[in-house]
Amino acid sequence: MKNVAIFASGSGTNAENIARYFSKSENVKVEVVLSNNKNVGVHARVNNLGIPSFVFSRAEFVEGTPILAKLAESQIDLI
Repeated sequence: MKNVAIFASGSGTNAENIARYFSKSENVKVEVVLSNNKNVGVHARVNNLGIPSFVFSRAEFVEGTPILAKLAESQIDLI
């Protein structure tokens, strides 16, 4: 099984479509969605599918450690 992380910053239609596409796969699972904006629709869309989302700040993105920690925690294989 390959665990996938999706980075999103908008309404989440693409993230939702990707998650739905792989929802019945035995080989791929969308494990987490990461976003730089807490006020976008992607969070509600993927949370409704049972996929957690994580918000990071610009400083966390530049520093990198919080995002890398979340990816490691979720055992992400692909972004």
